[in-house]
Amino acid sequence: MASSSSAFFSSQISLSLRVDSPCRNIKNSKLFGQQLVGKSRTIFITRPNLVKDSLFRKSSPVYASFCAGMPCSQIANGAFTLGTAAVLPFYTFMVVAPKAELTKKLVSSSVPYMALGLLYAYLLYLSWTPDTMRLMFASKYWLPELPGIAKMFSTEMTLASAWIHLLAVDLFAARQVYYDGLQENIETRHSVTLCLLFCPIGVLSHFITKALTRARD
Repeated sequence: MASSSSAFFSSQISLSLRVDSPCRNIKNSKLFGQQLVGKSRTIFITRPNLVKDSLFRKSSPVYASFCAGMPCSQIANGAFTLGTAAVLPFYTFMVVAPKAELTKKLVSSSVPYMALGLLYAYLLYLSWTPDTMRLMFASKYWLPELPGIAKMFSTEMTLASAWIHLLAVDLFAARQVYYDGLQENIETRHSVTLCLLFCPIGVLSHFITKALTRARD
């Protein structure tokens, strides 16, 4: 059997094999785990181009330029710690001294949201791959599906970007709860605390507290 192969820089490698001896079971044969399809004595098979995928990741600016000199895992862990530590002072002041002028001035600042937004954009760029959109909208109706989302969040960089996203949204929700409490003269410390890790429950807690306060008055 003589063989010749050609590889193209695409998502697949195509191989063409010339069979010089009779082969009756070509259609039922497999090579590299792929079904053989052929006419007469020529067989055509395709298999994933693993070399191309590996070269893409190594040559991609996401992995080469932005992670150069520092492991991506280290960047993700550093961003996770930095983002978490950055929002804690705002929650602390809203809980410990909600009516203090320093707290009002600190909470009114847009700096934390700008900083978290920039950090999120940076991590999102690092975690972005050609398959990101496909995993986000995996169904035929262009809707997210749980298996695709689970696969997308299987890397530390993507998890770090999602954590920064949650920190920014949770802090914004906590600030809205805090401001509403000041305006309506409602206790918000428990709700603000819940917003730190369980934001939907914190928002729900605030609405329940608000309704009970009004009913009592």
